[in-house]
Amino acid sequence: MALAKLKKGDKVVVIAGKGKGTKSEVLGIDIKSKRIVVKGVNMIKKHQKPNAQTKQGGIISRESAIDISNVMLLHNGKPTRVGIKVVRDEKTGKIEKNRVAKKTGEIID
Repeated sequence: MALAKLKKGDKVVVIAGKGKGTKSEVLGIDIKSKRIVVKGVNMIKKHQKPNAQTKQGGIISRESAIDISNVMLLHNGKPTRVGIKVVRDEKTGKIEKNRVAKKTGEIID
């Protein structure tokens, strides 16, 4: 499994498009198609039929996916690029991958 540079729940800022400058949270990521859903960004109207979850049908508003290149991770309140740092344990030989903020060099998680 590849380590994603962005994860669900990360705080990001939109750097391109209609929602430029918006700071929000990641709701979902599709790594295969390189699309990301950000809370409150790229809102669309959807016609919904009544069903078991939504008793009342009608037109609902929801977030749509945007390209992952249009967002940057917020680290300590500032946008930064994300890198991957690979560390190998000498005794066990186990490899550990960490996300790193390119601006500060700090490990994110």
